[in-house]
Amino acid sequence: MKRKLLIFLFSLLFFLKGQAQCAMCRAVLESGEDQSAAEGINDGIMFLMAVPYILVGVIGYLVYRTYSKPKKT
Repeated sequence: MKRKLLIFLFSLLFFLKGQAQCAMCRAVLESGEDQSAAEGINDGIMFLMAVPYILVGVIGYLVYRTYSKPKKT
């Protein structure tokens, strides 16, 4: 259990450190002077990418919890 928690925390920290940006957005935003817009776009992309993984994780946990309960006799 500790190993799974450690892997999860490492993955979460690695994910938060990553930079996601599509090639078209990067080309348009790098040509401009305003870097705050580029950071905002990058944060939005990271948010949109994270939501499906969080939902799948929550659903997977609920299924695991449901099927791992001992059956009542």
